[in-house]
Amino acid sequence: MHSAAGIDSAYAWRRLAASVTLSTLGGIGMWALAVAMPALQADLGVSRADISFAYSLNMLGFFAGGVVAGRMVDRRGIVFVSIVSALGLAAGFALAPLAPSLILFSAAQVLVGFSAAATFAPLVADISHWFEKRRGLAVAMAASGNYIAGAVWPPIVGAMIQHHGWRVTYGSAAVLCLVTMIPLALTLKRRAPDHDAGHAASVANQSLAALGLSARALQTLLIVAGLSCCVAMSMPQVHIVAYCSDLGYGVARGAEMLSLMLGFGIVSRVASGWLADRVGGVMTLLIGSTLQCVALVFYLVSDSLFSLYLASALFGLFQGGIVPSYAIIVREYFPPREAASRVSLTVSATIVGMALGGWMGGVMFDLTGSYRAAFINGIAWNVLNAAIAWWLLSRQMRRPAVA
Repeated sequence: MHSAAGIDSAYAWRRLAASVTLSTLGGIGMWALAVAMPALQADLGVSRADISFAYSLNMLGFFAGGVVAGRMVDRRGIVFVSIVSALGLAAGFALAPLAPSLILFSAAQVLVGFSAAATFAPLVADISHWFEKRRGLAVAMAASGNYIAGAVWPPIVGAMIQHHGWRVTYGSAAVLCLVTMIPLALTLKRRAPDHDAGHAASVANQSLAALGLSARALQTLLIVAGLSCCVAMSMPQVHIVAYCSDLGYGVARGAEMLSLMLGFGIVSRVASGWLADRVGGVMTLLIGSTLQCVALVFYLVSDSLFSLYLASALFGLFQGGIVPSYAIIVREYFPPREAASRVSLTVSATIVGMALGGWMGGVMFDLTGSYRAAFINGIAWNVLNAAIAWWLLSRQMRRPAVA
């Protein structure tokens, strides 16, 4: 019956492949600026904190776009939202090279981030409707598109900037988004299969009641957890290229580390989906959060070239499962009809964490002349995330299981 409806069918897997590809393409909107930061800082004649603030605006645009796109998907469907996303990304990347000042460049980054958001959380929520038996794995694979983008785009963008400059690179990204993303979006036209909405909502309500929290309380906790984990996560992801440049290893080495980090993140995201299907979203979150903290400590205590490559690989391998676990938790405790809105709101909070953490890292560098304080700050936020995950797990384990 599920195959006929499309759930767990061959079409569901093909749709997952299309979603991952669309997410990978749209992900250039998140990762291009992280690689371009040194070139932009020199070209625009601004400080590290200033260009970090432009990155933060990109992430804040991503946050706003995620919230809006999630609600639009629940009402208008994923195809409409994905096409709007492609048009917005093309416009943002085309306008950025024309900006004569940091203010106007930052405004273009808001548009890029806002438009890129539809290629992450909304696609993750959409694919969750097409799987039941392997929902954790499917959600994690859909979320991997963002990390595939992080593995693919930094070396390409870095090479393009080195040979053609950041303005030509951004213009090329505009064309790429326009000509590839719209055709892919049109392959997602089939409507999501009908669930037994009443039964699914009843199970979700019983699970929430068993946890002893209201829907608003759990949503708030997930937002705080998402923000805190990504303040910590942003330190290596946003600043590794600049960090390597400061240490004398060069921008190219930093771009390689970022690519390595996100490449291993793909592995951990898929593995976390497999794990979530067995132990649930909350336990998966706690494991990922604890391991991410270990990797941040490793960055703090060593800065040799080899140790930075190793730390980047471990960081990617440890933290990739954190963000997908929020989507699993949402599907475990909230009705299916609210999936896109709630997943997007929770995941968008992680983007605020990336924005806040990215800016904090730049400010702390300018104040102290090193990234040591920024790494310590990231570890502190990571501890908050792990504490929330542990508290939720302790409540979950004390309550009787829901049939």
